[in-house]
Amino acid sequence: MKINFCTVLFSGYSETDLALNGKHGDAHCKGFINNNTFPAVVIFIINLSTLESCGSTLVVSSGPGINAYGNVSVVQIGNVSGYIDTPDPPTIISYLPGLLYKFSCSYPLEYLVNNTQLASSSAAISVRENNGTFISTLSLLLYNDSTYSQLLVIPSIGLPLKTKIYAAVRATNLDGRWNVLMDYCYTTPSGNPNDELRYDLFFSCDKDPQTTVIENGKSQMGRFSFEVFRFVKHKNQKMSTVFLHCVTKLCRTDDCPFLAPICSNRERRDAVKRTTWSPQSTSGNAVISAGPIITRSAHPNGPPFQLNSVTSALISGIVILGIMSVFFFVCSVTLLRRKWPSSSVLGGIRNPVFN
Repeated sequence: MKINFCTVLFSGYSETDLALNGKHGDAHCKGFINNNTFPAVVIFIINLSTLESCGSTLVVSSGPGINAYGNVSVVQIGNVSGYIDTPDPPTIISYLPGLLYKFSCSYPLEYLVNNTQLASSSAAISVRENNGTFISTLSLLLYNDSTYSQLLVIPSIGLPLKTKIYAAVRATNLDGRWNVLMDYCYTTPSGNPNDELRYDLFFSCDKDPQTTVIENGKSQMGRFSFEVFRFVKHKNQKMSTVFLHCVTKLCRTDDCPFLAPICSNRERRDAVKRTTWSPQSTSGNAVISAGPIITRSAHPNGPPFQLNSVTSALISGIVILGIMSVFFFVCSVTLLRRKWPSSSVLGGIRNPVFN
């Protein structure tokens, strides 16, 4: 919330005289001046962790609508309202006007959390702040174990294909009344979430066979795992890059069971539809970025086949054994020829019976 500071000064007040909802004794409910803009403004930060402690009101309503990815869904809207005022003087009368700023803001509680680049090296996590949304409470993190205790570290040569990655959409600065509900997670070969080439990990009840949804809508962290793959279009590249995107909702704990899809044994969608579905363009989506992760791919100019140490040792042993077998065979034939009697040296005493 920004208030023109010139109006405050003209009325005879300073920025310290303003507070949210009459909470003038709480430093967390006061604003700060920003002189880097013209005109200067007094800025108030209103977030979910201090919203109610400073007297602001949050009303959540649910209804059918268009979600963050342009699909029809049950969408929740959070409406934040309150006021900013100056304190009443301790006297009976005052020559200064009292300042009162009323505000009311509506925000969707569903966001596109994306740009997790599965490229091969490190998984550096960054959050891009966006004014006017609750997206700053969400982060997308990657782990290398099922305990979600060790962040993913990728070697410079890339991750081998079919390496299992554990992903989590985590909410921070929330009280216990809020949970995270992942609606739709998919991948693209570029950082553009609207890329026409995409592969779905899960969408409502449809799920890729190599993807497992571990937890969703039951706490302030949604968790799932998937195996590393490559996009075929990167066949002429040394490494394949994959970007992860998730449409995520913040839902009240009592509402999450009604917003989560009820899944039965249904056949997953055809893979061709997964990679050719054209999304609807959306505006105002706040984005959280993480990455890169790179998948290892065969180099197009590299050798077609490369032996490892075990294979080389086996082949060498077979060659040596073959040479020794031929050597022993030649020696055996030579010895047999020496011991065999020759007709040219036959002789003895003539037997007179045969005369």
